[in-house]
Parts: sequence; structure tokens; C-alpha cells
Amino acid sequence: MVFYFKARPEAGDYTIFMGLDKHENEELIKHGFPEDIWFHVDKMSSAHVYLRLHKGQTIDDISEGLLEDCAQLVKANSIQGNKVNNVDVVYTPWSNLKKTASMDVGQVSFHDSKMVRTTRVEKRINEIVNRLNRTKVERKPDLKAEREAVDAAERAERKQQMREQKRRQELERLEREKQAETRSYKDLMVSENMTSNKQIASESKSLHEIEEDFM
Repeated sequence: MVFYFKARPEAGDYTIFMGLDKHENEELIKHGFPEDIWFHVDKMSSAHVYLRLHKGQTIDDISEGLLEDCAQLVKANSIQGNKVNNVDVVYTPWSNLKKTASMDVGQVSFHDSKMVRTTRVEKRINEIVNRLNRTKVERKPDLKAEREAVDAAERAERKQQMREQKRRQELERLEREKQAETRSYKDLMVSENMTSNKQIASESKSLHEIEEDFM
């Protein structure tokens, strides 16, 4: 089971989601999207909360309001973190999550600690948590199939882009050949004109020679 939430409307059309338990978390870790940002309460047990950014966006594009929604949700879904104030929430791109065979189910580390960011949550804001919970939807998605569908669509898009690129290159090649042929034809015409003018000059009689012919 995966729970889906809608971020505050003014932040834009963003989906926030989390797994029911550590087994769902494991599937989310395995089949995440490049646009996913992972949130967790630092040094405490909590839900794994994800924010799915729009394609082409990065962690730097997360607005202050959107960040607050995610941080409040992950704090509210931490048994220990929900009881105390001044909780740190860490977040990082899904691609930075590191999973090894020796780790427990749902446990992760990071490939690069420098890519992990921290935001401080001073206290739980019920208004935010309640608003998010009112948008909550439960689904049982096939996470593997969803990721495979996205990968297939991206492969098809890349193939189309490659075809378009080859088409443009072929058109450019033909245009270059056409321009080269035009330049060659113009050069040929100039050369022929120059030869013809020389021949006329050499074959033509001067005005003095013509007058002598009439005398």
C-alpha cells in the first residue's frame, strides 16, 4: 500500500507519497523515479516520504512551501519525531540512495553525503498535516510496472530524437551539397565568360584595321 498526498495548491501540482511499511519502502527504493526526492527524520525512525518533481526539475527547484509540506508530513509519521520539537529532516535525490545486500529491509545509506540536505522542523503544524491528510489516497500500485513504462517511454522518446537528428543532418548534408554545386556552377560560368571575352578580344579587329580594309 502506498499513500499519496497533494501538496499545497500554491506550490503547484506536486504529489507526495510514502509506503505503508518497510516492505513498501523497499519497493519505493528499488523502483523510484529520477525526479523523486526522498525525505526522512534524521537519526530517528520515520516513514520514507517522497516528493515527485516535474521532469527536468532538481532538488534546487523545491519551493519553501513545498519543502515545509514534506518535512511536516515526515515528522508527523515518525513515532519519536512527532513527539518532540526541533527535529531535523534530511532529504536527497532518489538516485543518491544506496542499498546493499547487508542492509535490513527498508534501510538505506547514501552514495554521496554532500548531496544530502537538512531542514529543521521546530514543531508540528497541525494545519499543514491535517490539510495533507485530507488529500490522502491509498493505492496498491505496481511500482515495477510503472517504472518500466516510464523507461520504455523515455527510450521511445530518445529513439525519436535520434531519428529527428539524423533527418536534420541528412537535410543539412543535402543543402551543403546543393550550395557547393551552385557555387561550382557559378565559378564555371565566370570562367567560361572570361575565356569567351578573351577570344572575342583576340579575334576582333581594331578600328584602325577596319578602316584600312575599306581603303
